[in-house]
Amino acid sequence: MTLTNVLIVSAVLFGIGLFGALSKRNSIVVLMCIEIMFNAVNLAAIAFSRFTLPSELTGNPAGVTVEAIHRALTGQIFAIFIITVAAAEVALGLALIIAVYRSRKVVELTELDLMKG
Repeated sequence: MTLTNVLIVSAVLFGIGLFGALSKRNSIVVLMCIEIMFNAVNLAAIAFSRFTLPSELTGNPAGVTVEAIHRALTGQIFAIFIITVAAAEVALGLALIIAVYRSRKVVELTELDLMKG
């Protein structure tokens, strides 16, 4: 598995999520597509972190510094932050969808364009 292969998979996932978020009418499906896009970004960040190691880590193992290890793990740390933000986004999004469903009895995005209700 090379960096190019992983980035192609990430781009395909992002494209699927973007297409779904722009074309679907159900708000829950749109939230799921946004999550697919978040996961594609996570995959790309981890791939870049994995395949672009600092030069200190590829040379002498005895001379490895803490800073080099931190630079090698930045993609994973960034992915953990994205997962945390995505979990908060899903919780807030589902709370809004439930509130709208209780008041209007509909979750279709085309039906939610009017403010009166």
